Amino acid sequence: MDMMQSLTDNSEEILAQEHSKAGIVWTGKPAERNSSSQSAPGSCKPQDFSSVYSKELLPHCNGETSRRFLQELVNILLSYIDKTFDRSSKVLDFHHPHQLKEGLEGFSLELPEQPENLEQLLVDCRDTLKYGVKTGHPRFFNQLSSGLDIVGLAGEWLTSTANTNMFTFEISPVFILMEEIVLKKMHEKVGWEEDKGDGIFCPGGSMCNLYSVLLARYHHFPEVKKKGMAALPKLVLFTSEQSHYSIKKAAMVLGIGTENVFVVKCDERGKMIPRELELCINRAKSEGYTPFYVNATAGTTVFGAFDPLPDIADICQRHGLWMHVDAAWGGGLLLSKRHCTKLRGIERASSVTWNPHKMMGVPLQCAALLVREKGLLQECNQLRADYLFQPDKHYDVSYDTGDKSIQCGRHVDVFKLWLMWKAKGSEGFGSQVNRCLENAEYLFTCLRKRADFELVFKSKPEHSNVCFWYIPPSLRGAPRGPDRDRRLHEVAPKIKAKMMEEGMVMIGYQPLGEKVNFFRCVFSNPATKEEDVDFLLDEIVRLGCDL
Repeated sequence: MDMMQSLTDNSEEILAQEHSKAGIVWTGKPAERNSSSQSAPGSCKPQDFSSVYSKELLPHCNGETSRRFLQELVNILLSYIDKTFDRSSKVLDFHHPHQLKEGLEGFSLELPEQPENLEQLLVDCRDTLKYGVKTGHPRFFNQLSSGLDIVGLAGEWLTSTANTNMFTFEISPVFILMEEIVLKKMHEKVGWEEDKGDGIFCPGGSMCNLYSVLLARYHHFPEVKKKGMAALPKLVLFTSEQSHYSIKKAAMVLGIGTENVFVVKCDERGKMIPRELELCINRAKSEGYTPFYVNATAGTTVFGAFDPLPDIADICQRHGLWMHVDAAWGGGLLLSKRHCTKLRGIERASSVTWNPHKMMGVPLQCAALLVREKGLLQECNQLRADYLFQPDKHYDVSYDTGDKSIQCGRHVDVFKLWLMWKAKGSEGFGSQVNRCLENAEYLFTCLRKRADFELVFKSKPEHSNVCFWYIPPSLRGAPRGPDRDRRLHEVAPKIKAKMMEEGMVMIGYQPLGEKVNFFRCVFSNPATKEEDVDFLLDEIVRLGCDL
């Protein structure tokens, strides 16, 4: 029995029971729920919303029309979920930007002056999903974040329904406490002492990395908060040539400047070379700069490489530098007993970026900055806005966490992760991570045996990233050199273009350094199986054999 069939078979009875308690009768299998004009639960007649407008929904009118509208929307969503897990369905129905902007089959992106009826809104919802990309599809290999976790989806729905803000306990009491609990659990997995760490959920790993630079600068030079960069010496920070571009962007945003980011060489596998880091630090000092921060990466974006954290920690300790570990991609491996040793040394970091929306499969967005020194976030960012953070409230105001953030309004990103952790436990997440890396190893093994593919690295992947070239028949006998490289550089983009037009599978590609365009396959979707890997390779061959 396939996954989605099992889900729908088991869920129909449960949903029916729950809805009957609320006075709602659930009817129809998923195949019967494909149209926005299907019969509403408990009714034999199709629901016609063509003359119904939003003014007839809550809070303007009673709840019956709102309930029927939302039930129709749920039908659309459940149909989409069915298709997401259906391997015979497309990953995407590709259209060029100008086609979508001009309008397709009644789907228009333009905004009207007069209200449109609810039937049109339901059609728009259906078409928005239709022309998007099914990132939860088992054959979507394009990004680091993929999959569609049903419990996580439920958490996202509840979060939107609650529609609250994370700045004070008074308006977000349960979510504030959940964030504290989840952050403590993540600290535990990193290896920090209980009740010593701090942290905050941020809108993505790039923002987490920016926070880390902000905190490191404040830690070394607290006067920057009032006096700015003019009061500071010329600061420099260090990151590897394979690190995420957000480190340079953080330096740009914070007024440090991208020219003051020293890029450290990596070995052929993409790992920072500790000796090169030390040389860079000493050179910076000799040139009159003031080093303050080192970014190490646990799971690089392209190669999935893990920097040697213990060696980097030794260097940071020797020079008195803040050590940040960008584990946005690799942090999930901390939950795997089989793979957690790849992050040995992360416990010595001053701060850590960890994105559960990647390897843990939490719906976007869900990213956490973890900080070893408790209270530093508050000291660095606190401005005590009187209308939010009154000190004389009747509860413990240490739970008003909003002043730890550089934002004011902050979305609730923790609940879906908390709910998924309850559903899976740490062991369940660990098993999920293991399956993804097993898929990567299976792909690596397949490629190693074939003459029509060439691995970028001959060694087994550390993470779930597998990088490779497809070598079409026209290039298999060609001598290595500039001409072959030029022709090979064109292969991946041409295959990707055909792949998107047909829409049955998606994978990314890129050049890197002297390496011409190669495919990068990443696994973070627990729905993906070996048969999907086989399909990917067959499709690449089919689409590229005549190039």
